[in-house]
Amino acid sequence: MEMRVVVTGIGVITSLGFDKDTFWNNVKNGKNGISLVESFDTTGFPTKVGAEIKNFDPKEYIDPKAAKRMDRFTQFACAASKLALEDSRIDLTGMDPFDVGVIIGSGIGGTNTWEEQHEILLNKGPSRVSPFFIPMMIPNMATGRVAIMFGAKGFNECVITACATSTNAIGNAFNAIKRGDAKVIITGGSEASVTPLSFAGFCSAKAMTTNNDPNTSCRPFDINRDGFIMGEGAGILILEELSHAKKRGAPVYGEVLGFGCTNDAFDIVKPAEDSMGTIKALQNALRQADVTTDKIDYFNTHGTSTPLNDKFETQAIKKLFGEHAHKMAINSTKSMTGHMLGAAGSIESIITLLSIKNSYVVPTINYSDPDPECDLDYTPNVGKERPIEYAISNSLGFGGHNSCLVFRKYE
Repeated sequence: MEMRVVVTGIGVITSLGFDKDTFWNNVKNGKNGISLVESFDTTGFPTKVGAEIKNFDPKEYIDPKAAKRMDRFTQFACAASKLALEDSRIDLTGMDPFDVGVIIGSGIGGTNTWEEQHEILLNKGPSRVSPFFIPMMIPNMATGRVAIMFGAKGFNECVITACATSTNAIGNAFNAIKRGDAKVIITGGSEASVTPLSFAGFCSAKAMTTNNDPNTSCRPFDINRDGFIMGEGAGILILEELSHAKKRGAPVYGEVLGFGCTNDAFDIVKPAEDSMGTIKALQNALRQADVTTDKIDYFNTHGTSTPLNDKFETQAIKKLFGEHAHKMAINSTKSMTGHMLGAAGSIESIITLLSIKNSYVVPTINYSDPDPECDLDYTPNVGKERPIEYAISNSLGFGGHNSCLVFRKYE
């Protein structure tokens, strides 16, 4: 018998809230999580805005001694995992630890630690570099630390596919449970790259906005969009085999039905102009889900607010969905959360699931001037009530990565 997979817990650490309910209310009401960056001096940087997390205290979630030996991205992952497990009401101590897995990705990993320790190397010499530098910096440490924190000894890996990372992580977790490799998997993504070097690199690549008004800087699908806004945080989901969830009376946000991923094999940064990589990933996910295009009610886009991404993602949707593309509710929630890089897909999957659960499509904010090449219903500025049975969350990443998930309402 083929296993069915549901989502039974959600945990978020974002600029729009550290708990599910606060976060949902903020995105539902179109609140902007983008502000001027305060964690470093942005003098000389063309971009000065970001979806930066303020007032996060890791000691509220993690043993203080352990937290000191974690990079910020790992702290976020551990905190969001704790919240997700509490939300799922699961008692892991009553389970075989080898039935519980962890798959958490990070696109960049411990860049805070990297920058700090490099300064120490230059100014104080190699003997002063921390012995914890490597286990704080490597991207798989979020997965490792969460496994240690909760005693999860089962299926375990770290996915790194740039901005498609956490969508791939969730997809891999979904398939692992379907294969019978685990009964429960803690999965998602975490990122903490609002740092001088990360900002400098993306600015040099001319990928980020130069509009430093936080209220208009992120405007997906608007004709005046000029680059993405970096965000940080973590989104963690508890994926669970359906019969296991039902047996313990778990809350269910929705069912995961399909996962698809491809590569453009075209350019290290630019999306392919024919959009076929994106289209094929979507087709693969729909095929696994056994759902036709006309059944999709809601599509959460990658929608980065960059000129090329928004244009070619719209093109992919129109090519694949045809006339139905104009009937779906579509949005880019990055307009509120910023682009959380490796954590983007998990946060957007969480928003998609909460949208299904609450029959509500949250807005794409800051949308004022339509682009003739982006002519779909992007839910501009104000959210709307809408029954949602089937939905898609889509992610794209540097290196040509395309990945997407199909979700269904669970009743």
